[in-house]
Amino acid sequence: MRQWRSKKLKMEQNKRAQIWVETVIYTLIGLSLIGLVLAIVTPRINEMSDRSIIEQTAESLSIFDSKMREVLSAPGNVRVVEFKMKRGSLFFNGTGDEIRYVIDDSRSLYSEPGAIIKNGRLKVLTEKGSKRHKVSLWMNYSQDLTFDGVDNPDFEKFSAASVPYKFSIENKGFQNVGRFQIDIKEIS
Repeated sequence: MRQWRSKKLKMEQNKRAQIWVETVIYTLIGLSLIGLVLAIVTPRINEMSDRSIIEQTAESLSIFDSKMREVLSAPGNVRVVEFKMKRGSLFFNGTGDEIRYVIDDSRSLYSEPGAIIKNGRLKVLTEKGSKRHKVSLWMNYSQDLTFDGVDNPDFEKFSAASVPYKFSIENKGFQNVGRFQIDIKEIS
């Protein structure tokens, strides 16, 4: 009788052990499948996120440009515009009379690499890298752009921030170069 109980006890223990082993194996298989799906899907999600950020910034540049055009209607005109950047940098070039946005580490090929694409007044250039790409969006102006009253040959750079930047855009009238001077200032 004791042997029979001992055998029965060993069989029950073996069944419990087998259940635990199966549970661990199924859990590992499930985790492996989840990891595999994430490894495949995550890069695509990141690429789409970068594309969305670039498109939002392009929209912000278009709004900035529309405020610039509103200011041109008369000397002394002033407009305030907010500009939000989640990633990348915004540059104002006084001597080149351009506004440029650059994201150096995009996971998205936003446009055809190496070709300048025009989207209205906005120009886009994607430079392909091995894993990350550089995407530049810019607008050139026929007006004389200054930043904080200075026609600086260096770029004024603004980095990504959680809070939108506020800029004042003012038409200073005709200058000696026969063009409107548009002065941009950051408002704190």
